[in-house]
Amino acid sequence: MLGLLGFSAGLPYLLVFSTLSVWLRESGVALSTIGFVSMLSLTYSAKVLWAPVIDSIGLGGPIRRLGARRSWMFVAQLLITASLIGLASADPAASLIPVVLCAFALAFGSATQDIVIDAYRIEVASIEQQAALSAAYIFGYRLALLVGGAGALFIAEYASWPTAYLSMAACMLVGMVTTLCIREPVSRASRTSSATSRSVAVWIREAVLNPFREFFNRNGSMLAWLVLLLIAVYRLSDITMGVMANPFYLDLGFSKAQIASIAKVFGFGMTIVGALVGGILVVRYGLRAMLLLGATLVALTNLAFASLSWWGEASVSLLALVISTDNFSGGLANVVFIAFLSSLTNRTYTATQYALFSSLMTSLGGLFGGFSGLVVEGFGYTAFFIYAAALGVPAMLLIVLLGRRAAGLMAPRDDLSSPVFP
Repeated sequence: MLGLLGFSAGLPYLLVFSTLSVWLRESGVALSTIGFVSMLSLTYSAKVLWAPVIDSIGLGGPIRRLGARRSWMFVAQLLITASLIGLASADPAASLIPVVLCAFALAFGSATQDIVIDAYRIEVASIEQQAALSAAYIFGYRLALLVGGAGALFIAEYASWPTAYLSMAACMLVGMVTTLCIREPVSRASRTSSATSRSVAVWIREAVLNPFREFFNRNGSMLAWLVLLLIAVYRLSDITMGVMANPFYLDLGFSKAQIASIAKVFGFGMTIVGALVGGILVVRYGLRAMLLLGATLVALTNLAFASLSWWGEASVSLLALVISTDNFSGGLANVVFIAFLSSLTNRTYTATQYALFSSLMTSLGGLFGGFSGLVVEGFGYTAFFIYAAALGVPAMLLIVLLGRRAAGLMAPRDDLSSPVFP
């Protein structure tokens, strides 16, 4: 079931990010504007603001029968579906306002769904099962990226963009049906909390402040801030690069069908291989070594994109090679980083703490990515990819700096049972 929930979580992401950038570019929208529209991804970074509500307050009415986690999950999926239908009726060439409004609603619904699914994944099983659950989740997530990337591009190529987005709305039925079939986590089902049973001040203290206080008390201020900084910069390089990837392919002369078959379908396989290799190597070498390897590989693959840009020709074989290395590195780094974030989370505050970590993970990338179009227009693609590679250096330095001092980062022993950086 985690694989199906991963599919539901991954489907909206490219549709408000990478795939949407292709539609905008084809509609004649400037690269700088595409970059600014990509800042809608900051909605994912802001989800920590409403995570405490989801973590502590259940929905009322008939839907409450689903339980606290499943009810929020289902409502988020309804919003995602409605937003995709709204995008299908929009026309970027005529006006960007409806596109931006629907894309914002899509991002909000998707971020809300992420909060709940991440919490569900951590609560539904023991720490010994988290690696397997993460692998299933990532497989489903990546499969959804294939559908939302390659699938949408193929449909847009041979039918139309509205048809593509309507098809993606239909695919959200996978998540809805899964939500209705899964069981509510026992730890969550046994808790009852409502806004009416407590004062606002007590709720703010327990649901909003305590999760952050617990993390800092457990690790100490200095170490906690360093870890949060690492989380903020770890994916800075690949998120910044990702905004301009599809416009880059189009500007090189590749068609939507070529992008779909090479960058999405072929890249999907390499992502799965990277995730499997990452999971195996974590067991052998530990999280610290693999976090460093993942950050290094992601930065190096951006240099490979710079080489492709410098070559300046629409070479299918060269694109396949670059895409292979990029997706392998991304798959490896992603599975390692998810395991790292999960290990930091105290199950008493699952949704809020994990939302904090995942929000930080995308915040700087979303901000830097928003200005990526200006960098490309001012200095060209080659300089942009070199710049994106350089953004990976701070993460490498922080991992080295933290070293073995991060061994005490794990949540309380009754929740998690192995050190983060062995």
